[in-house]
Amino acid sequence: MELLLIRHALPERLEVDAGSADPTLTDLGRRQAAALVSCLSGEGLDAVYSSPLQRARETAAPLADAHGLGLRVDADLAEWDRDSQAYIPMEELKATDHAVWRAMAEGRFADLGIDVAAFTRRVVGGIDGLAASHRGQRIAVVCHGGVINAYTAAVLGLDTMLYFEPDYTSISRVLVARGGTRSIRSLNETGHLRALADPPATPGPAT
Repeated sequence: MELLLIRHALPERLEVDAGSADPTLTDLGRRQAAALVSCLSGEGLDAVYSSPLQRARETAAPLADAHGLGLRVDADLAEWDRDSQAYIPMEELKATDHAVWRAMAEGRFADLGIDVAAFTRRVVGGIDGLAASHRGQRIAVVCHGGVINAYTAAVLGLDTMLYFEPDYTSISRVLVARGGTRSIRSLNETGHLRALADPPATPGPAT
């Protein structure tokens, strides 16, 4: 079977005084989600799963609709920061040399309140369970950068939780044999986003 691990589209920056930050997609994020739908229009999907967080559900819903499928929400696909009171896009964290970015870059996950072993067990166990439920099929799993890192690192046998930065709506493919053997087919496919990165055409002279 084939797992399509898809990072959610670009969400809004959000900080809240109480509860957890659960932002919606930006306008660009909605265009990224639409580009993802177009990219996968020729591939048959047997199921679409999503993290319960809003940014993932809003990315996954158009894909599920396009394939005539109901969206399935799975709590095991949530990101490590699901209970945080702030969501700051990674680009801003890096550009401002934010303390959260420094801790992640230096592997100080405990400083961020992350139990790496527990997070990895949840993610790997959850995704392996989905794969076992869909033998011989292709499913889309819309989740988060940390989730994709944790699962693919386990497949590759890496002793780290974060080793690459998936782009928004990027697709990483994992093949799972009937015996459970997993292999990486691709990481961070982003061809469908090229048109969104192109600057608008400059108008020519009036004729």
